[in-house]
Amino acid sequence: MKNVIELRNELISIFEQLKAKEISHADAKELNNSAGKIINSVKVELEYAGLCKVIPNIAFLNTPKVKAEKSNTERK
Repeated sequence: MKNVIELRNELISIFEQLKAKEISHADAKELNNSAGKIINSVKVELEYAGLCKVIPNIAFLNTPKVKAEKSNTERK
């Protein structure tokens, strides 16, 4: 996984596999646990940067910008 978007997509895939009974509960639990550890390590980096009063450059959070599409639906 190169960034947080890829991690999110992987977690969605794991959830879908679990629902379809294509992956065991134990495997899904371990994968989710690992994802949590990745996220917590990023939180530590952010907290440290905050304490040092610097703007962090965390590659994992740097994702390609996606242009928002305008909705054709009008609000009533």
